[in-house]
Amino acid sequence: MKSILAYDLGTGGTKASLFSEEGNILASTFVSCQTFYPQEQFHEQCPDDWWKSIIQSTQELLGKKAVNINDIVCLAVSGHSLGVVPVDIDGQSLMERTPIWSDCRAREQAKHFFNNIDEDSWYMTTGNGFPAELYGIFKIMWLRDNYPEIYDKAAYFLGTKDYVNLKMTGVAVTDHSYASGSGVYSLKQRKYVSSYVKNSGIDQSKLPQIVESSHVIGTLTAKASALLGLSQSVMVVAGGVDNSCMALGAACTHDGDAYTSLGTSAWIAVTSHNPIVNVQKRPYVFAHCIPYMYTSATSIFSAGNTFRWLKNTLFSHLEEKKIYNNHDVYDLLTQMASISPPGSNKLICNPSFAGGSGLDKSNNVKGCFTGLTLSHTANDLIRSTLEGICLNLRIAMDVLDKYVPLSKDMLIVGGGGKSKFWRSLLADIYCKNIIETNIGQEAGSLGAATVAAVGVGLWNNFDKVNSIHKIQGEIAPDQTRMMIYEKIRPIFQLICDLQSDVGDWLDQLEI
Repeated sequence: MKSILAYDLGTGGTKASLFSEEGNILASTFVSCQTFYPQEQFHEQCPDDWWKSIIQSTQELLGKKAVNINDIVCLAVSGHSLGVVPVDIDGQSLMERTPIWSDCRAREQAKHFFNNIDEDSWYMTTGNGFPAELYGIFKIMWLRDNYPEIYDKAAYFLGTKDYVNLKMTGVAVTDHSYASGSGVYSLKQRKYVSSYVKNSGIDQSKLPQIVESSHVIGTLTAKASALLGLSQSVMVVAGGVDNSCMALGAACTHDGDAYTSLGTSAWIAVTSHNPIVNVQKRPYVFAHCIPYMYTSATSIFSAGNTFRWLKNTLFSHLEEKKIYNNHDVYDLLTQMASISPPGSNKLICNPSFAGGSGLDKSNNVKGCFTGLTLSHTANDLIRSTLEGICLNLRIAMDVLDKYVPLSKDMLIVGGGGKSKFWRSLLADIYCKNIIETNIGQEAGSLGAATVAAVGVGLWNNFDKVNSIHKIQGEIAPDQTRMMIYEKIRPIFQLICDLQSDVGDWLDQLEI
């Protein structure tokens, strides 16, 4: 029986998963990676740690003996976005630690770039809706300006999964999904924009060739084969950026297919044949792993982290005193929230405790509870926090829905999706059916497995991924609760806008 090996290289570590030819997950394992913060704005990881985590997770996975090693015919990697690794002509990393997606040290380089390029026009071309300094070209500019000797020695600047692919095959390429986060890629023309590259002052030959996500870039080298414990005949497929692999693994293969990822932060992504770009709201767009399609997303920076703040700050005694045995504290909190009525007795939480995204009037927006009275209870505080997160996500959803009508069903992935109460809130506030499937936390891995299977011909097309999802739960919106939240939504938007003003004032306050 032929098998597929998929890697989900995330910021927190690497998950290695084995899938059958039919797409069923057979086994998985996880190895963590460390992130370093040597100074403000610097967020770094060691590329060699990624490679070591690939080796270790593979060896642990094979140790489970879920399949015969010789049955593994192909593999692909989903990698966290916006990474930059300088490698020499021999494929060796020239830096022990390199900037990852959240590293924002390149603000001066971005500012210099836009002295000659209109930023709104750049956004409409690239769909790069995050702060510009997060994108690859600006990080390369920073490395050139601060480590010219490394820049000169670099043969290529590679993304996270492309560096891993190089270690596996000796071939340095990228795919369209990862290239679309370079800061110099045209979504419509599907190539680097020469004028943008020229304006950056970066030698375009140092940017890797772009191939399709399902392109077979080679087989394992003898060295990689020995380190991984895999046959040298295993075919390595280009893979994709995590955002696009997640969309594919979440069965978003047609116009309007969307999913919500509910974790520390949260986002909504929709698949379409045209990128969704809007200068005011700035959805961020990546090329999809499916050629000539796109995944456009809007995000909020405060979701599970705000819920965790609430737990740690106001309800830490639930853990410290071990009052409730054999119960997850978050489950206890949602049970308490369910006691409060819809609307939390008119208590409204703006959950933006981690600052604002492109959806907000200002990045300085502050979180708050509005409407507090002496009669409000702990249950109300918890419910209003969860409602606020869902209301914020509704704003994110509406931005996308204006451009591509979203399907009536919304798939939920990420840790927050485990909670039935949270899924119910989303159904009522989204006014959509909330779907839970058997894939759960495996969407990124399944996306990588899908491009591998399509690339080597095990699967005829990308639609095969849809049949792998089996619905395990579906929650329809409750009409009565839905009407309550429809009344609250405009007030919630007003609070968000006012808190943006408050945040700007506080930012100027000198105390």
